[in-house]
Amino acid sequence: MSSEVFVRGMLYLSLTVIGVPGNTAVILAFLLLLHQENRLLPADAIVLHLACMNLLVVGVRCLLETLVSFELADVFSDVGCKAVIFIYRTSRSLSIWLTFVLSAYQCLSIAPPGSRWAAARALVARYLGCVFFFLWLLNTSMSSAAILFSFGKKSNSTMINHSINVQFCYVQFASKLSKEANGAVQVGRDVVPMALMTLASLIILVFLYKHSQQVKGLRSSRGGGGGSGGAERRATKAVVTLVTLYVVLYGVDNGLWVYTLTVRQTMKSSLISDLRIFFSSLYAALSPVVIIASNRKVNGQLRCVAQEKPIQEKATSLSTM
Repeated sequence: MSSEVFVRGMLYLSLTVIGVPGNTAVILAFLLLLHQENRLLPADAIVLHLACMNLLVVGVRCLLETLVSFELADVFSDVGCKAVIFIYRTSRSLSIWLTFVLSAYQCLSIAPPGSRWAAARALVARYLGCVFFFLWLLNTSMSSAAILFSFGKKSNSTMINHSINVQFCYVQFASKLSKEANGAVQVGRDVVPMALMTLASLIILVFLYKHSQQVKGLRSSRGGGGGSGGAERRATKAVVTLVTLYVVLYGVDNGLWVYTLTVRQTMKSSLISDLRIFFSSLYAALSPVVIIASNRKVNGQLRCVAQEKPIQEKATSLSTM
């Protein structure tokens, strides 16, 4: 095993070790909440769906890349490459769109009751299942090109000019036009929700800032100290962290993708593709950390599970005495 493959495997292993348990914990917390309350709030349902997509990103891409890098499995045949790249692209884009939906829903939630924006929020909550279905339909159709253009390396001894090397697979396009068109669709699919999500998050931050200023004004007029607005600060930090992660990581990802499309003979090296996959998968691995730290429901459910485990172990040990 070369040092390059070893380092690559260790990087993907680190994402797997962080992302798989983290997203699994978030999913488990919401499933426990659903079992207890028999329902989930719309925002909770969006976060649960988001965690499922992030788990797919890390599991299907990073975990398999780790296994193949350390020669523990060989799944990248023609069929394997088509399946992995299709599922990865679909789940990755769904993760972006779901975060936009979450940001938009949170933005609508600060609207005053009785306004048109509040009515729009109620409409989104009512037809959230239809929103999920539309996003699945949109992103699976946009990722369908991966089924046609992805091939395993072993079955391709001769490479055409319009190919992209993704380490264990090749993405081969019929022409330069098809390569650039597919790339433009992917960039547009990412940039549009990122821009809308950033706008929604900025609106939330402006609202929280104005609200905190109003609260400070009321406290100063009353001459009281009061609390420090911890809930507002936590919400602000969560929004800023998520937006920063998206803009930085997916911005780098799309910048590298544009470079791949415009520079000749990038197929000879998989370094650029490895960097793209790493940065886009890094969000899927880090987002559950942000969710667990900022979401009280998830944090509370995980604490309950952690507290129940030693109690059950103690009861078991007493029963065997």
